[in-house]
Amino acid sequence: MTRNDEVVTGAVGARADEALAFLARLVRTPSDNPPGDCAPFAVEAAAALEALGFAVERHPVEPETSRAAGMISATNLVVRHRFGDGPVVALNAHGDVVPPGEGWTRDPYGAEIVDGWMIGRGVAVSKSDIATFAFALKALVDAGVPLAGTVELHITADEEAGGEIGPALLLARGISKPDYALVAGMSYEVVTAHNGCLHLAFDVRGKSAHAARPDTGHDALRAATDLLTRLYAHADDLAGRRSQVQGIKGPSCVVGLIEGGINTNVVPDRVRLRIDRRIVPDEDAGAAEDALRAIAADVAAAHEGIAIEATRILLARPFGPVPGTDRLAGIVAARASEVMGEPIGTTGVPLYADARHYTEASVPTVMYGCGPRTLLEANAHRADERIPVDHLAKATQVVALSLLDLLSPDAR
Repeated sequence: MTRNDEVVTGAVGARADEALAFLARLVRTPSDNPPGDCAPFAVEAAAALEALGFAVERHPVEPETSRAAGMISATNLVVRHRFGDGPVVALNAHGDVVPPGEGWTRDPYGAEIVDGWMIGRGVAVSKSDIATFAFALKALVDAGVPLAGTVELHITADEEAGGEIGPALLLARGISKPDYALVAGMSYEVVTAHNGCLHLAFDVRGKSAHAARPDTGHDALRAATDLLTRLYAHADDLAGRRSQVQGIKGPSCVVGLIEGGINTNVVPDRVRLRIDRRIVPDEDAGAAEDALRAIAADVAAAHEGIAIEATRILLARPFGPVPGTDRLAGIVAARASEVMGEPIGTTGVPLYADARHYTEASVPTVMYGCGPRTLLEANAHRADERIPVDHLAKATQVVALSLLDLLSPDAR
């Protein structure tokens, strides 16, 4: 460990208790999405960041833009600290969380520490990473070591809705133009790939009729049943495919929602199906969508009086390496191995996250953050979501030391 390493590590340790209190403050501020009224969380997060001495830019999202994304309100926060001439590194984490649901043994907003774990909704996904990134930057500022570049914090609030009015908006509007990005990973795995996700709605339309004379109508539910059979056969086919990316098994297709019909004594004139299609990095997202639309068209053609309209609800493209990712991933993996005391390589994860927005802008990106080694251990999106308390300081140390390597004047 070099002298600069020691100084930065000491700066992280000096604020370890403060970082835990910062995290608890965020967890105790509800930011459920849905419903997605997340501007109040940004007010609290900005105040917490300003208490650390950071200048915080507030970028409110227009109400109509928030509504189009299925949210009520959102404000993106940006902190910039320039150490000197050099690359810009963005550290992105989101403050919105899924609703708590049932099954909790502790208050979802309590940030209670039990047997060495902090428990609370969002503590892993990804409010702990807001704390990790903020205190990693603070450690570098406190340490006063020479660096060549700029570090930015991107605190967004729409990852659970797709990230289109968070990171995607910051990049599209030129609010940030990073050279590298480190995005919340919710575990200490170094992630360089994740699945994409396609949500499609199929509206199956027929013609209603009295149940006493079904021959005078066109049964949308009968056609929807045929569509379901075809979709499940497609899902079975996908289940037999395997991705070549470590950590990702293969593609999947799930029918997650069905609604329709008028009454028990009426031939249904409309049925809607909602589809979740997970797209592995090996696949082409357009081809995956085309295959589903072709199935719907075939079913509609086989049933007299039936039309099926397909509507894309969401398309999150897969995340994977771009030029420059190897260097960033190598730095983070080496520091993670050193701090965690075990070999940490690179892997993929089957979920989808905001990292893809940065690589779609050709920004080398990896996912890394606070938590246990896997999302399952963290109870991510489940009851009693949690992180090991001591991992907050460890994750902060990894990020701070990685930034030290990435922005070292000697590395230019």
